[in-house]
Amino acid sequence: MSRVVVIDDQAVVREGLVLLLGLLPGIEVVGSAGDGEAALRLVESERPDVVLMDLRMPHMDGVEATGRIRSAYPDVQVVVLTTYSDDESVFAALRAGARGFLTKDADADDIARAIATVVRGDAQLDPSVQRRLLETMAPTRARAVPVARGTDLPDGLTAREGEVLALIADGLSNAEIAGHLHVTEATVKTHINNLFAKARLRDRAQAVMYAYRHNLARPS
Repeated sequence: MSRVVVIDDQAVVREGLVLLLGLLPGIEVVGSAGDGEAALRLVESERPDVVLMDLRMPHMDGVEATGRIRSAYPDVQVVVLTTYSDDESVFAALRAGARGFLTKDADADDIARAIATVVRGDAQLDPSVQRRLLETMAPTRARAVPVARGTDLPDGLTAREGEVLALIADGLSNAEIAGHLHVTEATVKTHINNLFAKARLRDRAQAVMYAYRHNLARPS
């Protein structure tokens, strides 16, 4: 059973989600709250597997609450469920550590799939959000953040793997990365295979999300 808490400031939405999730196999709702501060207290007391998080809430918004939860309880995953799917909200939630992002027109299967996905350690984006995220970066490109030697990178990534990851987020192909780093394309593929394995990434879309979440790239 995946233990889930629901955070939303609208009581009717929150109660509806609790009822909906309670009907789904493999999910146990262990609490709900209406703002970010209450979410922190609930996570501390219940230690759920997943927090289903709204973004716009009083006292403490979902982005700040997500960041605090992920910092204090790294084993607790956050799936954002919100009516706000603008680019700023997406980037802010991913940087804060959210592993999933769904809009509130998601159905029960979508929510159940997202919960199961983040519990496995993978990421889940609503298709429309993922498409717009990639479209947003395509014409302007993200700005890769320089990775200095000795930088403490997540998941044991080396500085060179961090550079490759940032350049993936910048929209470069393997050949372009090879030219930028003055290495062979085979070397680039080796670095990509290594960083994908360490960070448990399946594809370049997940790599872009990962780079944003760990501040290795930012919108230009």
